[in-house]
Amino acid sequence: MNNRLKVLRAERDWSQADLADRLDVSRQTINAIERGKYDPSLPLAFKIARLFEQPIEAIFVPDEADL
Repeated sequence: MNNRLKVLRAERDWSQADLADRLDVSRQTINAIERGKYDPSLPLAFKIARLFEQPIEAIFVPDEADL
């Protein structure tokens, strides 16, 4: 799954640790999501979408292979 998390975070000048604190997860979790090594749970995806005030589909996009 591809995502825009790094871009959205950078637009707000937040570090991975800043975002992790806001979402109550570890910095390593944010790093893994941004690198595409980990897909967030649905509750976490909703939390991220609410934080950035965007629909989930605007942040997370499935890979062609996932379709």
